[in-house]
Amino acid sequence: MKQSNAVKISIIIPVLNEEAYLGKLLKHISKTSSPKKIMEVICVDGGSVDKTVDVINRHGAKVVHSKKGRARQMNLGAKQAKGEILYFLHADTLTPKDFDRQILNAVEQGHESGCFRMRFDTKNPILRFFAWMSKINHTLCRGGDQSLFIKKHVFNKTKGFNEDYLIYEDTEFIQRLYQQTKFKILSDYVITSARKYREQGWLKVQFHFAMIHLKNYFGASPEDLYRYYHKNILS
Repeated sequence: MKQSNAVKISIIIPVLNEEAYLGKLLKHISKTSSPKKIMEVICVDGGSVDKTVDVINRHGAKVVHSKKGRARQMNLGAKQAKGEILYFLHADTLTPKDFDRQILNAVEQGHESGCFRMRFDTKNPILRFFAWMSKINHTLCRGGDQSLFIKKHVFNKTKGFNEDYLIYEDTEFIQRLYQQTKFKILSDYVITSARKYREQGWLKVQFHFAMIHLKNYFGASPEDLYRYYHKNILS
């Protein structure tokens, strides 16, 4: 499909002490996209104390300094972005080849928001099954690890990420996008790190994430969700 050269993507990556992963991602973005379609790569740092900012500068991305909190960081990145399309990406998630072209095609077909399917960097059969479920176009199968593209004017109209959420901010926002846009699941895959599952055990992490989904469904507040996360996953 023919694409307008005027429409470009701003990539927004919230980071906090990500020196171990970020350099690989920034190199990978260059290899899997075209500079003609990418306006900028904005890394919004929440106060890293490692060499994250040095990594960003070394790879020629833009550094934006922010208070800690992914919702706050992503909103600030979106505010400064110049592209017509915003693409939110985690520091440990790798893009598929020609991801920029795939996003632009979806937008030209009338989709104002969407994501890719996801695979974990592991052969664990249970995690592979949960990743397979990312093909299903339902809010229960969505998460920030799948990345997110959205037209900037739609982001502004929907007021972006809710900064009351210290966790679950991606899912809460996507739930609103399902209500207001024609959300698209692209058929290609991003590859995301299973590091949290390796560090703490896949069964423990998956169980507690499922409980967080359930608590949200029954109306738990952002503070309640974070308290549960902090007690059972961070501790």
